[in-house]
Amino acid sequence: MANDQVSVHGGWASRWVFILAATGSAVGLGSIWKFPYMTGIYGGGAFVIMFLVCIALIGLPVMLAETLIGRRARQSPANAMRDLAVAAARSPRWSWAALAGMVNALLILSFYSVVGGWSLDYILGVGRGDFQGVDGPKAGALFGALTSDPWRMTLWHTLFMVLSAWVIAKGVVNGLEKTLRILMPLLFVLLLLLLGYSMTTGHFMEGLHFMFHFDTSRLMEGLLPAMGHAFFSLSVGVGSLMIYGAYMPKSSSLGKTVVAVALLDTFVSLLAGVALFPIVFAAGLNPGEGPGLMFVTLPLAFGSVTMGQIVGLVFFVLVAIAAWTSAISLLEPMVAYLIERTRLSRVWVTVILAFICWLVGLGTVLSFNLWEQAKFFVSEAGHFHLYQWGAEGGLNFFGVIDFLTSRIMLPLGGLFFVVFAAWVMGREQVRDELSVRSPALFALALFLMRYVAPLGILIVFAAQFWN
Repeated sequence: MANDQVSVHGGWASRWVFILAATGSAVGLGSIWKFPYMTGIYGGGAFVIMFLVCIALIGLPVMLAETLIGRRARQSPANAMRDLAVAAARSPRWSWAALAGMVNALLILSFYSVVGGWSLDYILGVGRGDFQGVDGPKAGALFGALTSDPWRMTLWHTLFMVLSAWVIAKGVVNGLEKTLRILMPLLFVLLLLLLGYSMTTGHFMEGLHFMFHFDTSRLMEGLLPAMGHAFFSLSVGVGSLMIYGAYMPKSSSLGKTVVAVALLDTFVSLLAGVALFPIVFAAGLNPGEGPGLMFVTLPLAFGSVTMGQIVGLVFFVLVAIAAWTSAISLLEPMVAYLIERTRLSRVWVTVILAFICWLVGLGTVLSFNLWEQAKFFVSEAGHFHLYQWGAEGGLNFFGVIDFLTSRIMLPLGGLFFVVFAAWVMGREQVRDELSVRSPALFALALFLMRYVAPLGILIVFAAQFWN
């Protein structure tokens, strides 16, 4: 029998609002920043092909599993998995996986807010012409000046966190829905403006060739990175899509809707690469510069091309919006959970959690300056040190949080969610939520969730430690 109950937190007005919300959650720094630079590093079209295959075989099944759990139970992730496990005569301890995922979301938000703050700073810097006519060392020095100043970074980190908390505090309809109805169309408009400019650079076809030229000799080189990025790019594994699924109307086709979100997120990633690489080529720069592409290479490019100041401003507003829509999806799962478990209001829960994230985020801020010499997990001369000041190797505070969240907890969260949906929930419950009329399509979806996606996640997880 279908589950027609409604979440106590409210619900999306329509299927399209869910698509906007879930796409906003998925489209973040990974789509606008990480996908283009990984494409540059791993050979352009060869990486793109592997990425698309991995999205279909790994990312989409996990996304489907997480969303259907949320819509079935209409609660926060931890309570959803607890109740569904009990209904299936399984251990309520399955809720621990969701609780870990929600904590992971807050840890990710703590440093995501810092990087989002960088984009806000660059809006101001590019807008006033700081990057006009600069060379490579000067562009790097400008970014270094930002990261070496803890007060400046804290200011932008605070502003970004306040913006995210403000949306969540206003609720599902008045906060999330109204904000996303404005931000997501604006994001697409800005991306199209950037694409339009790229077509005028004289290097558009060079950028297209780089993105989609298929070099079979580089396929295996980009396989594991593509598999990992496909999993991470859809914002799965932390419960964000589960809580968004809890607000999704029962009348909407879950399968078609989730596929639409995956296609939109992939489209934005591809569009970002198509729009950015011609600008990089027009400035005579290397597209394989790695993580520095956004905050060093691109500002350098914007400073040396026609109308670069305006184009750069559009780009960093785009980045800030993408980061903002993802940040609010990281905060919402735990907010919903604490509202269900306590008598506190949404405003107070949001303020408390945002403050905790902000406080942890100060560790990331200080990792680039005052705590730069503080290193963890140091291995030197055959000896291992949990912590050592001034060591050559090891990870700083930001590196530890990033490794823990992205390389351990995210794949584990996704693995638990897809296994729960495919093996713990009853087959008929899954069939009812998916509403797939074709037996063949349902069998394919279940096969991907039961076997292909878990195997892919385990490969990604093992590869992190092997590397």
